[in-house]
Amino acid sequence: MRKRLFFTPFIILLVILEAYPLVWLVSSSLKAPYEFTTQPIYAFSEKLWWGNYAKAWTEGKIGVYFRNSVIVTFPSLFLVLFLGTMAAFGIEIMRWKLKNVVLFFFLAGIMIPVQMILLPLFVFYYRTGLLDTRWALFLTYVTYGLPLTVFFMTSYFQALPPEILEASILDGASLIQVFFRVAVPMAANAIFTLAMVQFFFIWNDLIFSLTFVSKTELRTIQTGLLNFVGRFGQIEWGPTFAAISLAVIPTFLLYLFLSRLIMEGLTAGALKG
Repeated sequence: MRKRLFFTPFIILLVILEAYPLVWLVSSSLKAPYEFTTQPIYAFSEKLWWGNYAKAWTEGKIGVYFRNSVIVTFPSLFLVLFLGTMAAFGIEIMRWKLKNVVLFFFLAGIMIPVQMILLPLFVFYYRTGLLDTRWALFLTYVTYGLPLTVFFMTSYFQALPPEILEASILDGASLIQVFFRVAVPMAANAIFTLAMVQFFFIWNDLIFSLTFVSKTELRTIQTGLLNFVGRFGQIEWGPTFAAISLAVIPTFLLYLFLSRLIMEGLTAGALKG
């Protein structure tokens, strides 16, 4: 009881420090133009000025950037999870030669810094005609996300009871059926956790999208935010904060609804062990 009374004020303070920037961001995105000059910067909006969102969506082209991010993120996310989970299942569950060598190559991909691959990828995409196309982003996100996915799912499959998988084989299930009907449902929490990690990486990526895509109609939302601030000469803070809110709030809401599954996925391996 004493420990709870001692730590409670610190927890409340931590929650306030974490939540205030997001609340202030949303409140600033709803301020009228005159409020940025007549009120302190930390003050909340007096009324809801939705015109900032309309201006950011149309004049700032955040709607185009938002759509591009959705188009690029979800197919890449699906391929990363699907291919990575299948590869991890094949490496950990199946028995075959050189599987440790294959796993080593995947793990080596985690240790490669982003800066080392930018120039080779840029040259490769330029020579193959993929520069300034969505395919450059698709290929980059999938290949860069696979090593972490394989590593995480391999560790998770290692913790699964092998008796369940063996029983499924004895009951006449094929290897594909074991994967989709037994292994994937049992690893659902881990897959949700990876989905969130990879989603944050792809959605918030700036360096790849800024390097490989320069066409305005193909820019993602993070690249669009860079151009948005300079679009209005004297910066209009209301539309700018509205644009930032549109980029941040989807990831926050997604994590809010899936946080329980993510925590279960992060601790599942330890509990099974």
